[in-house]
Amino acid sequence: MSKTTWKGGTLLAPVPVVLVSCGTVEKPAALTIAWTGTISSDPPRLYISVRPERNSYGIIKETGEFCVNMLPSEFTRKLDYCGIKSGKNEDKLAKQKLTAIPCSKISAPQIAQSKISLECKVADIIPQGSHDMFIADIVAVNVEEDLVSESGKLKIEQAGLIAYAHGSYFALGKKIGSFGFSCKQKREKSVSVKDPKRRKKLKK
Repeated sequence: MSKTTWKGGTLLAPVPVVLVSCGTVEKPAALTIAWTGTISSDPPRLYISVRPERNSYGIIKETGEFCVNMLPSEFTRKLDYCGIKSGKNEDKLAKQKLTAIPCSKISAPQIAQSKISLECKVADIIPQGSHDMFIADIVAVNVEEDLVSESGKLKIEQAGLIAYAHGSYFALGKKIGSFGFSCKQKREKSVSVKDPKRRKKLKK
């Protein structure tokens, strides 16, 4: 298959769209970020990349705390606004009717309308060029109760989250598999061949 080669650029996609809140409940600040992701499971860590000129940058650097809020697709317009406008000039959260509420482990607020909120404490700051990378420990996770099954399993496919790809927003679609499902199918097939009862059922 033929391909066209472009110069290096930020075309890793899709990536999540999150609203990063900081400051305090009494004086909250927030900005929308797509440059974010998991970097470690033990300890649980993630990163956000922020331009130094953004209003939230100084707040996060000074306090060492922030919260990553994952909102459903019906909030896309509000998220886009919070990514374009600066908190230096207006109260973006109030204008977009987004509510700051307390977190459990940090002083920075979470957003009430988010489906999932990750409370984070900054472990390191690494300059990366146009952005600085804030590496942070995830110290608590807040999940909307409707997304938790009776057995305690997260039903994230029902969160209606948003993805970002090359300047456009997308609502996440249907579930197409679970981690490890490709190997699980092979194992089940292998067992069915060796097990006479399974083999009999397959013939039917």
